[in-house]
Amino acid sequence: MAEEKQPERHFLLGNACILLATIFWGVNVAVTKALIPEWMSANAISAVRLLGGCALFWIASLAFHCKPVDKEDWPRIILGGAVGLFAFIFLFVLSLRYGSAIDISIIMTLPPMFVILMGVLFAHQRPAMLEYAGMVVSFIGAVIVIVSGGGGGHAASDPILGDCLAIASCVCYAFYLFILQKPSRKYKPITLLRWVFLFAAIPGLCLLPGMRDLPLWHADSAIPWLEIGFILFCPTFFAYFLVQPAIRNIGAELVSLYQYLLPVFAAITAVLMGLEQLLWTQVAAMAVIVAGMLLTNIGKKRRKQKALDS
Repeated sequence: MAEEKQPERHFLLGNACILLATIFWGVNVAVTKALIPEWMSANAISAVRLLGGCALFWIASLAFHCKPVDKEDWPRIILGGAVGLFAFIFLFVLSLRYGSAIDISIIMTLPPMFVILMGVLFAHQRPAMLEYAGMVVSFIGAVIVIVSGGGGGHAASDPILGDCLAIASCVCYAFYLFILQKPSRKYKPITLLRWVFLFAAIPGLCLLPGMRDLPLWHADSAIPWLEIGFILFCPTFFAYFLVQPAIRNIGAELVSLYQYLLPVFAAITAVLMGLEQLLWTQVAAMAVIVAGMLLTNIGKKRRKQKALDS
């Protein structure tokens, strides 16, 4: 009986970890949009996340016993950090410089398709039809949110450029999830992330020029500093710490599918911050997104159960 409950416990733990991380990322969309360009540049925020995140993970690693990385895993870790993580964070923050918060949060629901495509092309994976159906239902909800639109005081200066940058960041995030799936099952989160962030922070050093002339240094309010602190600790440090056990317990495909919930949390935060206006059609679309997520979860569980039974 205990052995039967163990997989279920792992499944619930993985879902709980990625759900909390997704909440952090959803709130991060609105908070980052509020900072750019009034207080910080896109390059400065990216540098804070990459370099600050690297420092936090290495400091945290001092409290844990970190297993040495096997030689065959270094290429995946280096590519996951220098290409996947760096490009994802940089392009995502830059997209918010030009696009609207609500549009960017919707576009960030695309990684599941890229992860599944990478799995089919490179790992010969065959997802269940119910999983495909759940992804389609959630994507329909995302389309409804885009069509319904939204308003606010932070208009997009170049929405087409912002949307293109966001799509590129989605590809990089999917690559990050896919290439680090095997190392995530071998190493503790802190062991893996300190190296991934280190290799992401190295190209992140190129973003440091211009930090001296930020309006932030002349701020007469603590709010932008609190927002930067949130960005550094919650969506960067804690969220990425949670992603690794999520990948280990439920797989990269299902982890990426939680991106469909990102616009829900981003829209709620944007409304509370006065950046957007929420419409009833958007609320209905968010319900569709959640329904798609539940459908995908069911399909994932059934596929795993069939594999165990056989």
